[in-house]
Amino acid sequence: MELNGILAVFNLGTGEIILIVAIILLLFGGRKIPELMRGLGKGVKSFKQGMNEVEDELKKPLEDLDKKEDA
Repeated sequence: MELNGILAVFNLGTGEIILIVAIILLLFGGRKIPELMRGLGKGVKSFKQGMNEVEDELKKPLEDLDKKEDA
């Protein structure tokens, strides 16, 4: 469902997607694509981890404040 929304935003059809995939295969070759995807996955994982750390840092003072008010 989410992929359909992304494709709708960019107005990409099947022909355009096939063309993009073919160009990527020509540029990088079949051997490099798994490495690129692995690196992309690690980058996304690292980004999410960083976002969670920031969120935890923002919540921590609020939790400390709530504990002090309860005491």
